[in-house]
Amino acid sequence: MHDLLHTAASTPSSWVTRFAPLIASGGAILDYACGSGRHARWLAQRGFRVEAVDRDGIALQLLQGLPKVTTREADLEGEAWPYAGRQFDAVVVTNYLCRPYFGHLLTVLRPGGVLIYETFMLGNERFGKPSNPEFLLRPNELLERLRGDWTIVAFEQGEVQSPRPAAVQRICAVRGHAATLVLP
Repeated sequence: MHDLLHTAASTPSSWVTRFAPLIASGGAILDYACGSGRHARWLAQRGFRVEAVDRDGIALQLLQGLPKVTTREADLEGEAWPYAGRQFDAVVVTNYLCRPYFGHLLTVLRPGGVLIYETFMLGNERFGKPSNPEFLLRPNELLERLRGDWTIVAFEQGEVQSPRPAAVQRICAVRGHAATLVLP
């Protein structure tokens, strides 16, 4: 059982792997609330430059020394936004929600930058944690937050069975109005 859990925790999300080809080749990616770094590892192996940020310094130590990966330990819900003035070609967020910083995440994306976001939504309380509505997206919330100067590439919400039963919401969007996209 432990091996199954470890494999699930180290396997990148299919949502991330599906839309990563939209990111500029060799681009700079912010893996926000990276946890164990499964996406940072996977993206770096594909030639992207990744900044992996999390509040868990011990988890970040596991990423030390990996080519194309830099780490940053930061309080992701503290008073100071750690990325003022920085820009990235993509932002990847999975299994994390901090509404007060959502707008900040959008501002670090360059025009043409890709947002790949996937986390839990209302209804997940039936499956376990997280169950606090503060950490669960409302129906269509990601879609509503990206109205305006965004090209929505894909949006999904509902129940999934893999890697475990959960209620999730996912979006992939490009900052600006992308006239043509080659979808993966």
